[in-house]
Amino acid sequence: MTSDNLTVLNALDTARTQWYHVTAVIIAGMGFFTDAYDLFCITTVSKLLGRLYYYDPTTHAPGKLPHNVNNWITGIALVGTLTGQLVFGWLGDKLGRKKVYGLTLILMVICAISSGLSIGYSRKIVIGTLCFFRFWLGFGIGGDYPLSATIMSEYANKRTRGAFIAAVFAMQGVGIIFAGLVSMIVSKLFLMNYAGEAFKIDEVFSTEPEADYVWRIVLMLGALPALLTYYWRMKMPETGRYTAIIEGNAKQAAIDMGKVLEIEIQADGEKLAKFKAANEYPLLSNEFFMRHGLHLIGTMSTWFLLDIAFYSQNLTQKDILPTMGLVRDAKSISALREMFETSRAMFVIALLGTFPGYWFTVFFIEKIGRFKIQLMGFFMMSVFMAIIGIKYDYLRNKENKWTFAALYGLTFFFANFGPNSTTFVLPAELFPTRVRSTCHALSAASGKAGAMVSAFGVQQYTQDGNVHKIKQAMMFLAFTNMIGFCCTFLVTETKGRSLEEISGEDEKQNEMQTKSTRPDSGRQDDGWD
Repeated sequence: MTSDNLTVLNALDTARTQWYHVTAVIIAGMGFFTDAYDLFCITTVSKLLGRLYYYDPTTHAPGKLPHNVNNWITGIALVGTLTGQLVFGWLGDKLGRKKVYGLTLILMVICAISSGLSIGYSRKIVIGTLCFFRFWLGFGIGGDYPLSATIMSEYANKRTRGAFIAAVFAMQGVGIIFAGLVSMIVSKLFLMNYAGEAFKIDEVFSTEPEADYVWRIVLMLGALPALLTYYWRMKMPETGRYTAIIEGNAKQAAIDMGKVLEIEIQADGEKLAKFKAANEYPLLSNEFFMRHGLHLIGTMSTWFLLDIAFYSQNLTQKDILPTMGLVRDAKSISALREMFETSRAMFVIALLGTFPGYWFTVFFIEKIGRFKIQLMGFFMMSVFMAIIGIKYDYLRNKENKWTFAALYGLTFFFANFGPNSTTFVLPAELFPTRVRSTCHALSAASGKAGAMVSAFGVQQYTQDGNVHKIKQAMMFLAFTNMIGFCCTFLVTETKGRSLEEISGEDEKQNEMQTKSTRPDSGRQDDGWD
C-alpha cells in the first residue's frame, strides 16, 4: 500500500536520490562519528589513567585503576547516554527534531573539552570531575540517537531509506577507528621525545612525565567534529512529517520540502486534518499496544541484548588484547608505549572487522532486508563467541594469536553487519510519526541499559585477565546473542514500504474515510447498538 493521503509524504517517499540526501547523511553521520569517538576513546586511555593516578611506589609495579573506578570511568558516559536518549527523544516529539538537535552538539562540545580539563589537587577530584563531565557528555550523545535516526528516516525516500539510516549509523565505525588512530598518533608523537631511552619498571618514570597531557588531548579532540557540524545542522529545515503531522502546518511542510526536493508540493490542508484525526491515539493507550506493542518489545529487547555483547567487546578489549599477544605486559613497557600498542591493536581490529561490517549493511540492507540481516548477525556472533569461549585455552597461546584475532574480528564484523546496525534502523521505521522519536529513544535506552551490564558487570570478569572468567564471559555473551536471535521474531520487515504504511497511519486514515462514506455514517449513536 502506498500513501495516497498527503502530497508532501508521497513526494518524500518517491523522491529521486539527490544531493540533499547525501548532505543529510553527512550532517547526521558526523554526530555519530563524534558519539563513537567520545564513547570509545576512553578505552584507549583508561590504563594510562591507572598508571598516572594509582601508582604505588611500594610495589614497584605499574599503577592500575581499581575495578570500581575503572567501571565508573568507562561506564558513566553510558549512564548519561541512556538518560539523554529518553529526555531528548521525548523532546524530539514534543518540540521538534530540529529545535533540540543543536542542543545535543553544544553539550557534546562543552563536555568533551571539559573532560580533558579535569583537574584537582588529588586523584579523587580529577577522576570525580572526569566522571561528572563524561556523564553530561553521554547525555548529549544520547540525544543524537533518536534525533539522527528519526530525521534521516523522515527525510529519506522509501527505496533507499534503510541504506541512508544505516549510513548515518556507519559513521560510528569511523568514529571507533579514529578513537584508536588518534590515540595511537598522539601517544606516538610524545613517545618520539624518548626515542632510544629505556624506562625502568621499578621507577615512577616508567610513566612518562608528559603522559598527563596525552589523555587530555585525546578526550578534548572529540569536540572538534561536533563543533564543525553545528552550523550545517542548524541550517537543516524541520522534517516535513513533523511539520505536517505533529504541528499540523501543511503549508509550511509543503514549502520546506518543496525547497529541499526542488519541486512544487500541494499543501493538502483538508486531508491533513483527516490524517491527524485518524492517528491521535497516545503512546500509553490500548490502541498503541495492540498495533505496536510487540514491535516496541522487540526493538527494546534486541537492542538490550545486542549492546551487552557489543559494548563488552569494545570496553574489554584492553584486557583481552594482552592475552592475545597483541599488547605486551604492562610491566615490560612504559605507560605511553602500552597506550600506543593498545590503540594500535584496537585500530587494526576496528579497521578490518568493525568498519567493513557497517558498510556491508549499508550496501545490502535494501536487498537482504533488515530482518534477515539481524537474524544472521545474532547467530554468527553467537557462534564465534562460543568458539572463543570453548577454545580459549588453545587460542590464547602466542602461536595461535592470529586465529584468535580473526575470530575476535569476525564477532565485530557480524555485530555490525547485523544487529548493531539494524537495531538502530528498525525503531526509526516501525512507529507512528507522533511517537517515532520517543519509541526510538526507548529502544536505544534499552540498548544502553545492556551496555551498562557490560560496563559494570562483564568487565568484572575480564579486568584481571583470569582465563576461567574470560571463558565464562564469552559463553555468557554467546547465550545473550541467541536470545537476541529469538527476540528478532517480534519485529517485522520494513524495506520498500512508506513509513505511514509500516506504522499503519495510512490504514487508520483509510478506515476513517470508509466509515465517513457509509450511508449511515451521519446517524447518531442512540446508545442501544
